[in-house]
Amino acid sequence: QLVESGGGMVQAGGSLRLSCTASSLPLEDYAVAWFRQVPGKEHEGISCINSSGYSTSYARFVKGRFTISRNNAAKIAYLEMTNMEPEDTAVYFCAAGQSTERWPLLFRNCDASTPWNEFSYWGQGTQVTVSS
Repeated sequence: QLVESGGGMVQAGGSLRLSCTASSLPLEDYAVAWFRQVPGKEHEGISCINSSGYSTSYARFVKGRFTISRNNAAKIAYLEMTNMEPEDTAVYFCAAGQSTERWPLLFRNCDASTPWNEFSYWGQGTQVTVSS
């Protein structure tokens, strides 16, 4: 129900914008998060934006380089990445979550540290490679 796009290869210091498009999912009712994963490691939370778009959260390693946003009318969310580093190389996923037992108000109060398994819907992932 979610499809990521915009991945690719970029040089260190460069920028990419990832998109996350929802098909049948009413994305406006869900918090959207971005995660990334490298082989052999768990999903790492990057950023989260609540359903209204008024609240955002970022992992510390982002250091002001990434910006999450959403357009609910278009059912799309974005992750704008700038000043990229080779360590940003990973498969990037978007995920949508609404409410779970541990996070009953996830749609309103999501956080970059929200565990990946609290999100119900996932995209297939898009590869991002940053060369030095």
